[in-house]
Amino acid sequence: MSSVKIECILPKNCRCGESPVWEETSDSLLFVDIPAKTVCRWDSLTKQVQQVTLDAPVSSVALRQSGGYVATVGTKFCALNWEDQSTVVLATVDKDKKNNRFNDGKVDPAGRYFAGTMAEETAPAVLERHQGSLYSLFADHHVEKYFDQVDISNGLDWSLDHKIFYYIDSLSYSVDAFDYDLQTGQIFNRRSVYKLEEEEQIPDGMCIDAEGKLWVACYNGGRVIRLDPETGKRLQTVKLPVDKTTSCCFGGKDYSEMYVTCARDGMDPEGLLRQPEAGGIFKITGLGVKGICPYPYAG
Repeated sequence: MSSVKIECILPKNCRCGESPVWEETSDSLLFVDIPAKTVCRWDSLTKQVQQVTLDAPVSSVALRQSGGYVATVGTKFCALNWEDQSTVVLATVDKDKKNNRFNDGKVDPAGRYFAGTMAEETAPAVLERHQGSLYSLFADHHVEKYFDQVDISNGLDWSLDHKIFYYIDSLSYSVDAFDYDLQTGQIFNRRSVYKLEEEEQIPDGMCIDAEGKLWVACYNGGRVIRLDPETGKRLQTVKLPVDKTTSCCFGGKDYSEMYVTCARDGMDPEGLLRQPEAGGIFKITGLGVKGICPYPYAG
């Protein structure tokens, strides 16, 4: 085992940092701060941060094949032009649910943008249940709805052979798997591959590594855990100096570094004193495993 090193590379004070995505062409990390309505881009070479503020909570961001980015903003799938900070609405969901918003999202290996919704929280993880759904935005901008009755639609990724879709609905305290059809984007045969233990708290964002193992950020658990989805076993736990870890992705040179977002909303003044780096962006090195590059949206 190489020695694992954890450092706060950006003391950002995110209220709820989420959706970290590595952009290889600019050596940058993209992420969002949901309630602050911002998409941020941290340049790993200059250490500078640029940000764009949007008009609604922005819950995920992804690369776009034709340039720029896509993001989930409120209940809209949007294209984001970084240069002039403009957005174009590509599609809207949950029109009958005024209290809903998107949460986590990610692009699949065929270039579709998967993202799910939830009811707006009254406090972290406190919300009207079963209000969310899982959707995907296809390259032609049509939207497919997969299922509803979701509490907090969260982490998602695909197996390396593109035959399994992994998904987290946070309040089920489970990491689930579906059979996945790359050609059509259809998912079926849902089952649980890992149930979180009590001290691991709430499963949040997730990513896959180059060995096909899953990394799950545990909200209120202050850790990321590495799981083998085939055996259902936890392989590794990496604890961070903050409790509200929200999501993770691989990036950096050769995708050998892990970046972790976290939140500070819901922490009392004493907690913030104890965890001054809450809301920052963390980098973990020495994991001895690499990630894979993110897929860009094809539309």
